[in-house]
Amino acid sequence: MTKIFSSSLRCRLPVLVAILEVLLLVLYAVFVTYDDSTNAAHQTNQTDPLQNSVYHVYPFFVDVQVMIFIGFGCLLAFMKRYGFGGMVFNFLTATFAIQWAIVVQGFFQFYHDGKIHVGVFNLLNAEFACAVVLISFGAILGRTSPIQLLVMALLEVPIFAVTEWAILKYLKINDAGGTIMIHIFACYFGLGVSAVLYRPCLNEGHSKEGTTYQSDILSVMGTLFLWVFWPSFNSSLTLPGDDQHRAIIHTFIGLSSSTLTAFALSALLNRKGKLTMADIQNVTLAGGVTVGASVDMMISPVGAFALGMIGCTACMLGYKYLTPFMAKKLRIQDQCGIHNLHGLTGLISTMAGIICILIASEDTYGPSLYQTFAHRAPVEGDPRLKELQELIPGLNPGEGRSASEQALYQVAALGVSIGVSIAGGLLTGLVLSLPVLAQPPDEFCFDDTLYFEVPEEFDNNMLPTRNRDMVAIKD
Repeated sequence: MTKIFSSSLRCRLPVLVAILEVLLLVLYAVFVTYDDSTNAAHQTNQTDPLQNSVYHVYPFFVDVQVMIFIGFGCLLAFMKRYGFGGMVFNFLTATFAIQWAIVVQGFFQFYHDGKIHVGVFNLLNAEFACAVVLISFGAILGRTSPIQLLVMALLEVPIFAVTEWAILKYLKINDAGGTIMIHIFACYFGLGVSAVLYRPCLNEGHSKEGTTYQSDILSVMGTLFLWVFWPSFNSSLTLPGDDQHRAIIHTFIGLSSSTLTAFALSALLNRKGKLTMADIQNVTLAGGVTVGASVDMMISPVGAFALGMIGCTACMLGYKYLTPFMAKKLRIQDQCGIHNLHGLTGLISTMAGIICILIASEDTYGPSLYQTFAHRAPVEGDPRLKELQELIPGLNPGEGRSASEQALYQVAALGVSIGVSIAGGLLTGLVLSLPVLAQPPDEFCFDDTLYFEVPEEFDNNMLPTRNRDMVAIKD
């Protein structure tokens, strides 16, 4: 069976990659060019090199790169026989998703004069689209072929780009940490795909799904990389200055409070009073998501602290009780628990952001209220706008929204994100279920031997080990 499947992959994977790369090569040749910060023809002896956008954006780009390729890669390598698959397919999928997102997002956000104008900022935006794909990947980890993953990225990136463009252009929301547009969209898209690819025989666990001492250490290394660089992820698209400063502080405080809470709850909810590595690898990160929607607002340090604790508690209870319920009753398998880490915490974060919008006032923010909440600024021609521009030179006209109106737009964006992501995930799942995409048989799920040349000692990983999720649930 393995030989038949491998020979099938030998033909299909190279053909698919060749088609995708030729398509991208043509698109780049026809549409992609430099932006003003990268075009030598736009530089003169009056140009100050230190004002180039690369010095402002590249540090954030590098940090997000580490999260994408090292953080996610190591985190997904927790299975005893699927370490290669977790890291390498993350590498494969992420690289293609970024290439593809540069073009797709470019048509919606950076297209003018018949060209997509590319700079480092485009790369940073493309990495956020890539993060969406990798979060969705977590729901179907080990149950899909590399061909299916590439096709999922091919379909998910445009669906995400259109949704992102529509929300930004028409709903105009506050979402500095990408709670609605990244975490929630990615979560429900991945669950939609997983629902279509449901495998009932995996509900009681799989012999190859467990972990080893080494694989858990590698996975927690991924957690540490994500933990350290998450402040850059949440703050990279915020306004420079005090907004960005708050975003960094709030993210760190939220992460630290969720980490300590995760340790306490892990021991409390385990019958033997011991720590569970799955909790340390995942639940500790909950605070980074929970503060996302309000990360640049004046939520105060204690607010970030509380959000980290609340998000961690919801995430932990989700892993213990909601994930098995979804698999058995709703026929939705969530291999990495993305609904707990990105869905539940994303919903809490969105609600917190809405509350912060409703109570935001000039008493707290001063005139900068209309910078942090740009769409609440007066419209063009309003005398109040001129008064504010005297206090804040360069302040742009807004939509003249009230706090309650802005809150309603946040709710609308949440509904759009969930609705489109679920529909897109279900449709993508139907495409991925096509036999031509080489979905692995049940007995070869979570097994690197189906796709890789493995070392001789690989079979030592078949020694009895605890199943990562099922034991945690029983405990």
